[in-house]
Amino acid sequence: MKATQQLKEEHEGVKIMLSILERVCQQLEAAGNLNREHLEGILEFLKVFVDKCHHGKEEDLLFPALIAVGVPKEGPIAVLLHEHEMGRRYVKAMSEAYVTYIADKSTSKDIIQNGRGYISLLRDHIEKENNVLFVMADSRLSEIRQDELFEGFEKIEEERIGVGKHEQFHGLLEKLSRVYLN
Repeated sequence: MKATQQLKEEHEGVKIMLSILERVCQQLEAAGNLNREHLEGILEFLKVFVDKCHHGKEEDLLFPALIAVGVPKEGPIAVLLHEHEMGRRYVKAMSEAYVTYIADKSTSKDIIQNGRGYISLLRDHIEKENNVLFVMADSRLSEIRQDELFEGFEKIEEERIGVGKHEQFHGLLEKLSRVYLN
């Protein structure tokens, strides 16, 4: 499997979680209620799987590999790095708003606002990566380099989230999909 294909497959899981988060925000806005365990799972997924693991693979391995073959850092890579930072800010703000919400349910609008901002940002971000960056990578990186990246991705996954955690996140996606998307 190409390294870029692995990232695309991870994007599919992220898009499912964004749809789940969207439903959680809708439910919170309409009814004012929130399943705390579900939101905590979503936040962990966003912090650990999306940021530490997925974005880590891109920032630590893919982006430098692309720069090495002539993709300018100041171009699409700079935009994507900036969006990673924006995403981190949204998730941090959502997490802080959630802590406040536990004590004061009237603060739910901050969870909703940051959740929706994150959803919009990441949906656009994924489209850019899938349709621009990964196309560039596939045309510029040799199969050998893609294989090396893939191996590096596996190592990052093991080191940053641990053995078996990826499967736990898939289980969380399946569980929350049954609740929010069926």
